[in-house]
Amino acid sequence: MPKITFLGQSGWLIESPKANIVIDPFLEGNPLAVHKAADINADYILISHAHGDHIRDVGSIAKKCKSTIIANYEIATYYDSKGFATHPMHIGGAYNFPFGRVKLTPAFHGSSFPDGTYGGMPAGILLTIDDKVFYHTGDTALFSDMQLIGKHNLVDVMMVCIGDNFTMGIDDAAEAVGLVKPRLTIPMHYKTFPLIDVDPEEFARKIKSTGNEVKIMNVGESLNL
Repeated sequence: MPKITFLGQSGWLIESPKANIVIDPFLEGNPLAVHKAADINADYILISHAHGDHIRDVGSIAKKCKSTIIANYEIATYYDSKGFATHPMHIGGAYNFPFGRVKLTPAFHGSSFPDGTYGGMPAGILLTIDDKVFYHTGDTALFSDMQLIGKHNLVDVMMVCIGDNFTMGIDDAAEAVGLVKPRLTIPMHYKTFPLIDVDPEEFARKIKSTGNEVKIMNVGESLNL
């Protein structure tokens, strides 16, 4: 069964017998991170969008581990031009990899690399491994079509942004959980910077009041599913 580790901000390490997968690694320069890029072993790297707090360590991890980078076409093309192994996808598309299935969902946000290169449309990520379904919202606003994600997928774990200012805040994130109806909700994308310093306990209280399960994970904490 998969083990997930919260790397901070929107970063996750998902370990399974078939592969190690990293999502949106931001370790170097992250004041809350407890891991270094050198600590991470990843067969695949999934990227939701091209902002620096989601791609900071993609290159160093991919170079060390010879990882395959999975992302939208524009992001994949960017890394392909730098000599990395990539698998391009786009919003609404899905693909069966040796470790499981990846589908990119809509996310309402922006996407550009720190050097100004356009990063295509931002995405959420639906990841199925060992019969467990993960929904990583990416950076997004609340949108009503999230209910379709919950309708068509029995989501086991929803990693949801709550930090406000750049993404959903606590109230909108709680409503998003109500639309998706996951078995377990884990908040992310908060407290890393002053502009997103919100209280995850407030979010947890809102989720618990609806009878749903929520877990606040410390940065560096792991969870076996």
